[in-house]
Amino acid sequence: MPQLDAIVSVTLAGLALSATPGPSMLYVLSHSVGQSRAAGLASAIGLGLGGVILAVATALGLAALLSRHEWLLNGLSYVGSAYLIWLGIGMIREARSKANETFETEKLKQRSIFSIVGQGVLVEVLNPKTLLFFALFLPPFVSDVSWDGTDANLQLQLLTLGAIVPLTALPSDLIVAYLGGTMAEAINQRRLIRECLGWVGGLTLVFIALNLQFGFI
Repeated sequence: MPQLDAIVSVTLAGLALSATPGPSMLYVLSHSVGQSRAAGLASAIGLGLGGVILAVATALGLAALLSRHEWLLNGLSYVGSAYLIWLGIGMIREARSKANETFETEKLKQRSIFSIVGQGVLVEVLNPKTLLFFALFLPPFVSDVSWDGTDANLQLQLLTLGAIVPLTALPSDLIVAYLGGTMAEAINQRRLIRECLGWVGGLTLVFIALNLQFGFI
């Protein structure tokens, strides 16, 4: 199992990434406002399921790769930390410009709840940026690995940590889906809060990355 500090760090990183409005939130909001609250909830569930599937697949693939090439874990640990810093700085730089963007939704073609869930799964699974995120994000949090070529502990750590990320995004997506138009209005009117969330989220990612390498706490 992953260490407690790794679980806490991944949870905080996931919450930081999901706290600010982005493509995933807009996708859910569009279905909620453009079709119905049920459609928004279905799209949020679909994205969550797709994220879990992708996290599991990525973790298993990484485990198979890392168990054969021990040196990769150390390399990916540095690359992953640098990637987190890059994401964090990007969130800080875009905090003001993103806060000034207006979230707009439009009427969508009416679809069944099951088809919306399936569409959400496909949107998340087929997103190459999400795949890249998991591949670079997970390795730095792996610890205490015994390199025997069939390391079940490595698989379990990657699976656990990978599943946490989409699960941290699900609550905010469900809230957005349920509140719908009220949430859209709140997001567009409270631009200062959106900017602050961008700063907080970005600084959180940078701190987590630095803590991985230097062990502040």
